[in-house]
Amino acid sequence: MKTVDTQIEIAASAERVWNVLTDFGAFPDWNPFIRRVDGSPIVGTRLEVTIQPPGHGPTSFKSTVLEADANHQLGWLGRLLLPGVFDGKHTLMIQAGAGGRTVFRQREVFTGILVPFLAGMLRDTERGFLKMNEALKQRAEAGG
Repeated sequence: MKTVDTQIEIAASAERVWNVLTDFGAFPDWNPFIRRVDGSPIVGTRLEVTIQPPGHGPTSFKSTVLEADANHQLGWLGRLLLPGVFDGKHTLMIQAGAGGRTVFRQREVFTGILVPFLAGMLRDTERGFLKMNEALKQRAEAGG
């Protein structure tokens, strides 16, 4: 098991951050890591997600929405091939703070037999999370 966990403080409301995160159609305009999401943020639905960690080409996978609590949390489980090969539980957490500020936390827990062999890719995934966090901050604070 390997966990990638990042966070950033954003000078915008939790509702604003949620709206940016769930406007999947706009991801290609601003998100440098999750380049595309097809589907809806509704528990039980399937998403097709395309990510692009720094230094890598795009990778698409199907996932299932596990959590969708408006203004608080969105999570999905993605798999490579079969369960237990390379699974990732990706969670986007929003915590409202004082003064209209929000803490955004992006976390993924990777499990499966391939995890020990993908350490380099997981480091690049963490870099991708950090880039996405910064881009989310800019977009949410700009109001666009």
